[in-house]
Amino acid sequence: MTHYSEHKPHVAIACGGTGGHLFPGLAVAEQLIARGCTVTALISPKDVDQQAVKSVRGVEVVTLPAVALQTGSRMAFFGGFVKSFRAARTLFKTRRPDAVLAMGGFTSAPPVLAAKAMGVKTFLHESNTIPGKANRWLARFVHQAFVGFSEAEGRIAAREAIITGTPVRVEFQCREVAVCRIALGLDAARPVVLVTGGSQGARGVNDLIIGALPMLARHALQWQWLHLAGANDVEKVKQAYAKHELKAVVHPFLSQMDLALGAATACVSRAGASSLAEIAAMRLPTLLVPLPTSADNHQWHNARAFEETGAARLLQQSDATPEKVSRLLRELVDGTDEREEMRSALSKWHEPKAAAKIAEAILVSLGRTKEKSTRLQAPTPAEIPRSNQQVSLSRATQLA
Repeated sequence: MTHYSEHKPHVAIACGGTGGHLFPGLAVAEQLIARGCTVTALISPKDVDQQAVKSVRGVEVVTLPAVALQTGSRMAFFGGFVKSFRAARTLFKTRRPDAVLAMGGFTSAPPVLAAKAMGVKTFLHESNTIPGKANRWLARFVHQAFVGFSEAEGRIAAREAIITGTPVRVEFQCREVAVCRIALGLDAARPVVLVTGGSQGARGVNDLIIGALPMLARHALQWQWLHLAGANDVEKVKQAYAKHELKAVVHPFLSQMDLALGAATACVSRAGASSLAEIAAMRLPTLLVPLPTSADNHQWHNARAFEETGAARLLQQSDATPEKVSRLLRELVDGTDEREEMRSALSKWHEPKAAAKIAEAILVSLGRTKEKSTRLQAPTPAEIPRSNQQVSLSRATQLA
């Protein structure tokens, strides 16, 4: 049997911009660390990234200059792109990675191109049914692509595409509901509705729920609410629950999403692929409200795939009324049989080895023996190294 060399493979994962890119990237990082690799996570200056990585352990974190196509200014986009490319190139010259993995979005493009120019092997993961513009463009430059949905396989022009599912972190597994509720300041015995709009779509979801609260207050006084409202709407959402005398815990953002999903009886969520993967892992009955402005309407396609198999309920934001939101939520929370059927359907969407498949494929491509790496099991949270190194934005800017 061939054994690993003494050199630890070093993998850089470009996963900034949204939680939907960041958290799957961190899940792959966990698996690479368990297989003896060192990992650098490349993130953006966005607050969602900066907050989320505070709890990361065992991974070097580097903030690269922002790249944002949605600003509407091509000059701003290209300026950010060039700065990020130069920063990544300088970083890689200082510490050359053996592989670079892109998790999607234009934030991940400069590191992949910098690595490609240096002869480093490159990979990408596409989590949605409809590949994003950045990944559609970037696919031609990578050694191998991984996709979360089978529908995406034929929509991405990579040399090779492998269906892996979307990675979730090891802590996302079914757990004791009462323990999760108590940890979040909720009553262990009362139903909990989790509301989360994600980093891009909180306001629309917030308004839907606020509009439905007068009806829900009449029928669901015993419910509790765990509402992740985004940074701008926290006070407005808190006041809405207080007005109707409903018990609610409201946060702008929660890094412990495993606890939030574990505490919930039902959920209202956008339909980003990462969120769907976590919902499936936790078997949580959910009302999906796709972000109407998502590129190529990919969230609707994601949600539709779940709905068609009975794994979720789908409500388009344009069709939502207080009556519909109230009715669908009451069916989810009070319908025991419906929840059980949905949990069964969700189990078929869960790919528990998605992160491990990606880690294995990267190591095999690097010439690391599969026999050695497959003997290593996925780490528990307690097994992940307890050190963390983060490179600040100021240093990343200097790198550019």
